[in-house]
Amino acid sequence: MVSLDLLAVFVGALAVVYALPGPDMALVLQTSATRGMRHGLATASGLATARATHVTISALGVAALLKSAPWLYEAVRIAGALYLSYVAVQIFRSPSFGLDDAARPGATSTLRSAVAKGMLSSILNPKALLFCSVLLPQFVHPEAGPVWSQVVELGVVLVAVGVAFDVTLALGAVRISGWLRRHPRAQTAQRWTFSAALLAFAVRLSLD
Repeated sequence: MVSLDLLAVFVGALAVVYALPGPDMALVLQTSATRGMRHGLATASGLATARATHVTISALGVAALLKSAPWLYEAVRIAGALYLSYVAVQIFRSPSFGLDDAARPGATSTLRSAVAKGMLSSILNPKALLFCSVLLPQFVHPEAGPVWSQVVELGVVLVAVGVAFDVTLALGAVRISGWLRRHPRAQTAQRWTFSAALLAFAVRLSLD
């Protein structure tokens, strides 16, 4: 079992990382502001699934393989950059605010799309996977008990802290959505800003 002192340091490190602007943050804010809380939470659940997947494959050593195989890393990196670019274009072309999706056919599939978008945007970011593979071992100590149980504990904390940040972002975005609905120019600026942000993250990912 991970000690409380070490766990506190781990949570602090995660808080710093999650507070940094990135594609996950931009996606949650954009989705929540334009599609509402349900879609924001759906995106957050997709991101949580991706982070749990990163922890799992890091524990299995796949992250080490990705790091040691440049061609595989490059393939995942380019795929991630292309996907972020695709999402940015979709945001740019979409209406500023859609109708209430819960009141029209296809709402379930739309929510599933939000989950998938969140999951893919994070899974296709190899830097997030390598981050898990570098961070987790720093807080695992064999003398403290079974390694697998410590990895599970840290992984649960990593996902939970991420969900807490994403839900907070979603709530904040929903609060300002009413103001945005009353200001068409602000809607356009918001859509262009998030599109530009995701494109910038895509370019950064493709060049790293």
